[in-house]
Amino acid sequence: MRGNKLSNILFTKNKNGFTLIEMMIVVAILGIIILGLVTFFTGGTRSWVTGQHQLEAQRNARLSMDQMVREIREADYIEFSSTSSSIDFHTPFHGNISYSLSGNDLKRDSNTLINNILTLDFSYFDNSDTEIDSPLSEPDESNISKVHIDLQVDVDKDNSPDITLNSDINLRNHGL
Repeated sequence: MRGNKLSNILFTKNKNGFTLIEMMIVVAILGIIILGLVTFFTGGTRSWVTGQHQLEAQRNARLSMDQMVREIREADYIEFSSTSSSIDFHTPFHGNISYSLSGNDLKRDSNTLINNILTLDFSYFDNSDTEIDSPLSEPDESNISKVHIDLQVDVDKDNSPDITLNSDINLRNHGL
């Protein structure tokens, strides 16, 4: 009888525990939930970092555009350029200044202001808002009274503009 009791004790199922299959299912479900959370937070972090880079590029583009507008507005002489991606002018306070696109960099004289420029275009207009262009001969530079700037920045380097800034500048010292 004593052997029978011992065998009942050894082979009695413990109904309060978990089976190995139940534990594996719980671990698999938790793994899927954790993987989803990690993916969600990683994507959010990546998006935030990309947004910060784009915000910084936009801030730099605006600062560069503001500087160009301020200095060009004070110009008393603008040299007409056959390329639309550069401008040379003279101001009473700062002397000769040049802005140009060199590769993908916007340069003021030889200093780089901003990188990742896709396009930089300068257009020139006279007093009657007629665009001055140079199909065959150099136009009269003394007629330039307004400059239009079109600046496009490609932050993520996919050859499509992420930031586009335009400005029309009426020259204060025109004709003086």
